[in-house]
Amino acid sequence: MRKNTPDRRSRAFRSFLAAMVLLGWLSPQTVQAAPDAPSIHAQAAAVIDVTSGRLLYSLHGDEQLPIASLTKIMTAIVAIEHGKLSDTVTVGRNAYAKEGSSIYLHLGEEMSLENMLYGLMLRSGNDAATAIAEHVGGSEEGFVYLMNEKAKLLGLTHTHFQNPHGLDAKGHYSSANDLAKLTSYALKNPHFKEIVRTPSKNAPNPNDPWDYKWLNKNKMLRFYDGADGVKTGYTKIAKRCLVSSATRGGQQIAVITLNDGDDWNDHRKLLDYGFANFPLTTLIREGQSVENGLVTGAEFKYALAPEEADQIERRLKLSTTRSGSFGYRGKISVLLKGEEIGTVPVYDKVSYSPSKTGEGSAPKVDGAFGSASNSKVIRLPSDWSGSLKKVLQSLLFDV
Repeated sequence: MRKNTPDRRSRAFRSFLAAMVLLGWLSPQTVQAAPDAPSIHAQAAAVIDVTSGRLLYSLHGDEQLPIASLTKIMTAIVAIEHGKLSDTVTVGRNAYAKEGSSIYLHLGEEMSLENMLYGLMLRSGNDAATAIAEHVGGSEEGFVYLMNEKAKLLGLTHTHFQNPHGLDAKGHYSSANDLAKLTSYALKNPHFKEIVRTPSKNAPNPNDPWDYKWLNKNKMLRFYDGADGVKTGYTKIAKRCLVSSATRGGQQIAVITLNDGDDWNDHRKLLDYGFANFPLTTLIREGQSVENGLVTGAEFKYALAPEEADQIERRLKLSTTRSGSFGYRGKISVLLKGEEIGTVPVYDKVSYSPSKTGEGSAPKVDGAFGSASNSKVIRLPSDWSGSLKKVLQSLLFDV
């Protein structure tokens, strides 16, 4: 088992930078001391902030590796998006007595898609995976096609699926970075999020006088404060694979390890590392006033190391046309170290109606953005909740 030792490399790199400063080849302002990541035992790993999608840590993150039952993360999200949870799934011959982990479904047994998904994710049932695939995709091959199309849509360039369950197969692989992106996407779906955080689930059993009772195999739900997912995996070739997630202080972080013999402890360390060093920071609030009677149309949060706060720029770019735009006037680009990390739409204040909650509009908050080079100064004296932005943004703007 290979062991990552970033501490030694990090100390050597900092010594090198210090020498460059002393020699006058670098100014002290150019030196950024990145937080030291913990030593782990994984062949590949990744840590991601779920809200912003920022990769916080990557070890051999693009290496294509077998992923065992982590495959079922894609199986679940494709089934949720293409099927109906209330559908009745019938267990066919391909699903019955499928090798590997199982929830012991009977041939011809009927179960709701929702309960099948609980059996899939809590107990890693390969029989459930096959039954779900045949129901949603018409055949296992048809469903695998949907899985690979979804991978393309999500930009998973180091991923390819051959089956819905994760049993070892030639050409069936993913990477730690791709799984981080997939997990971040899936956890934004409320049905997926609820399933993977469930410690145990009872489901009707038509074959016996007692219900099914499935206990979640993911020990992180019991071992780590705030843990809320996601999936275990193991085959003789892939070895121990794990995706975990946890939420603390409104921030959700996910960790992926592939081929890790000490994954429970490594996930504790990597989750601690993410929460301690990259807090989720609100950079723009929805409905904040901008210059010339404009307001922001969305909130923007990003996981930032404390030393990165002064490297954030916000640049207002106004649109040249206004007709038929529902008050849309442009966007604010958010940059970190000169690279764009996101955008927020900007609207005319008179055209932008704040959304209402059960308690009315959110309280006003005073604040101001600082100016950025080659950008306009944006002043933010007030803050209130959004409105039509959910519909308008999804239809009109890529934010």
